[in-house]
Amino acid sequence: MARHIRVDQTDAVGVLTIDRRERQNRFDVDTARDFRDASLTLAREESVRVVVVRGAGGAFCGGIDPEGATAGDSSHVRAILAPLHEAIVAIRRAPKPFVGAVDGLAAATGLALAMACDLVVCSERASFDWADPDVGPTGAESSTFFLPRLVGLKTAMELVLLSPRLDAREAAAHGLVNAVHPAARFGSEVMSLAGRLAAGPPRAYARAKALVNRASGADGLEGHLAEELASLDAVLVGSGSSPRFAASPKDR
Repeated sequence: MARHIRVDQTDAVGVLTIDRRERQNRFDVDTARDFRDASLTLAREESVRVVVVRGAGGAFCGGIDPEGATAGDSSHVRAILAPLHEAIVAIRRAPKPFVGAVDGLAAATGLALAMACDLVVCSERASFDWADPDVGPTGAESSTFFLPRLVGLKTAMELVLLSPRLDAREAAAHGLVNAVHPAARFGSEVMSLAGRLAAGPPRAYARAKALVNRASGADGLEGHLAEELASLDAVLVGSGSSPRFAASPKDR
């Protein structure tokens, strides 16, 4: 039984919720594996025409949980990233829209997961962080793949090198978010969008998504994920530091 991943379905809308709120919905190994399994199931389930990915407890995802990591050893990171990479590939290949619903913090892995979705909507209290500077701005979970495609090269380098925290409006202005909604209406706005997509033409959506993926170079995503992981390995092992992919919950 998945402890921190919930899957619900209302009509043709599937909702995938990360619920590890005591850790800002950070991924540990078990949560990453359960998220992969849920993503694959929803991507393949014919009765589901659209999937909403969200976090519980006022955060989307605060990154990877460093608890249990050993300085200079990347095996902990790899054990988390391997299933997350499978989930991201499944999201991009799925013949249906995936909607990232960001309410609160989306940091590092959380930002990458949002960018991998087809559409992203957020509440006014959302915020977006590239990575923790203690690790180094190599990027992972497809973040360096999607970021320049979404915001352009110069802005991507600004976000990577300086890692500013973006609020909801800034994220929308940069092209990371499709729409910003008041927090009080956020849940209803998300489900309204999901319902609209679920009522649309599924075969046309599937073909359009495949064509856009091809045009954007997403066919090369898996190779890029392998390069990201190798770069992260080099940084973690070379520095001899423990990974901190986002500031601790107390720091936020």
